[in-house]
Amino acid sequence: MRIISANLNGIRSAATKGFFDWLPTQGADVVCVQELKAQAADLKPQFIQCDGLTGAFHYAEKKGYSGVGVYTRTQPQQIIEGLGAPEFDAEGRYIEADYGNLAVISLYQPSGSSSDERQQAKYRFLDAFFPRLEALIKSGREIVICGDWNIAHREVDLKNWKSNQKNSGFLPEERAWMTRLFDELGWVDVYRSLYPEHTGEAYTWWSNRGQAYAKNVGWRIDYQIATPGIAAKARAASVYKDQRFSDHAPLIVDYDYGP
Repeated sequence: MRIISANLNGIRSAATKGFFDWLPTQGADVVCVQELKAQAADLKPQFIQCDGLTGAFHYAEKKGYSGVGVYTRTQPQQIIEGLGAPEFDAEGRYIEADYGNLAVISLYQPSGSSSDERQQAKYRFLDAFFPRLEALIKSGREIVICGDWNIAHREVDLKNWKSNQKNSGFLPEERAWMTRLFDELGWVDVYRSLYPEHTGEAYTWWSNRGQAYAKNVGWRIDYQIATPGIAAKARAASVYKDQRFSDHAPLIVDYDYGP
């Protein structure tokens, strides 16, 4: 089973850069996308169905903002939109494809980089999301949460870690929250479990400032975080960089598992 996670930074923008031409070459079973920056009326038919994949979406109420989606090859038992937290459900940040014994979730955690107000909102989201993460891992199902978590967990996960220790995305409080997911709840960072020491090849996002992409001054903030059972079945992972669809790169993981 191949699962892809991709922050599109605008689904219409990514389409013009070839995302929906590339997708049929990947043989994916589930594709999680984030930052749609679109509403239902904005989606062309090829944005909804592509290569046998059918999309379901959780839109933000604000136009041109946020939004997540999940494309599935096999019809899930149900699609769950939102966390039940009105402040963040209005921003379109969570959608779950439920197969009963398996669930795949597309997640877009808030960024706090634009202002202190947004950083405080990010902390509220982390507080609201943690109990859901606890309930999910205790459910007994196999679960993969794909998406833009907007946190680089460890020093190895970004190029300039020393100069970013006081910046959103690498703050001690954010990193400690992620550590709790792994150490207290038992979630597994799939890419890191496969490649513990990877640095530059693991980056998934680059600032548009300067020549960050050309110089590979990146951050690893896109993850597939999974329950231990399915994480142990991951056999390969890669970040696709041959084409640029947005300021993020798709994260591809192959699992010896099927819904």
